[in-house]
Amino acid sequence: MDIIFVRHGSTEENRKKVYGSSDIHLSEKGKTEVLNIKNSVNNMSFGKVYISPLKRTMETSKILGVKGIHDDRIKEINFSIFGGKTYEEIKKIYPEEVSLWTKDYINYRIPGGESLKDIYERTKDFLENIISENKNVLVITHEGVIRCALCWVFDNVEYFYRFRADNGSITVISADDGYKYIKCINKR
Repeated sequence: MDIIFVRHGSTEENRKKVYGSSDIHLSEKGKTEVLNIKNSVNNMSFGKVYISPLKRTMETSKILGVKGIHDDRIKEINFSIFGGKTYEEIKKIYPEEVSLWTKDYINYRIPGGESLKDIYERTKDFLENIISENKNVLVITHEGVIRCALCWVFDNVEYFYRFRADNGSITVISADDGYKYIKCINKR
C-alpha cells in the first residue's frame, strides 16, 4: 500500500522562518503551490483521505478537491512557547530551554508543548493504524509529521533532521508485507 503525504502550501510563518504550530491560513504563494500539484495528486490512486484539522491543511484539501477524516495525530508539533519565533529569537528569550532542547532534541518537551518523541509516537500510532487497512491513503499534513513518517520507515526518530518536506510537495511511503520503503520525497 502507498501512503501519499501532501505537505500544505506555504504560510506567512513559513516565509518568516518561524516555528509554526498556530492555526493560520495559506498564503497566496501556498495556494499556488497546492494548485501546482493538484493534477499529480488527482492522478494517484487512494481510498481514504486523512487531514490534519488545522486551517492550512484543510485549505490544502479544499484546493485539491478532496474531503477526508480529520485526525489530531497528524497535527504539527506543538512548539508552544517557541511558536511564532525564529531560532535566534527563542535563543534570546529562552536560553535555558534552548540549551536543554539542543542537548536532547528527541526527548526534551518544550514547556507547554511537545517533544520530538511525542510527535513521532503519535505519527507512528497513526501509520500503524492505517497500514492495517492495506489500502492506499492520502494524508494532508505538516513537515514535522512527514519527517517522522520518513523516520518510521527506519524505525529511528534520530533521522528526523536528515529529511525535509517542502511546502506543496508530495512524499510517498510504501508498506507491503512487513516492509516499509520510501518511494519519493518532495515530488511536484
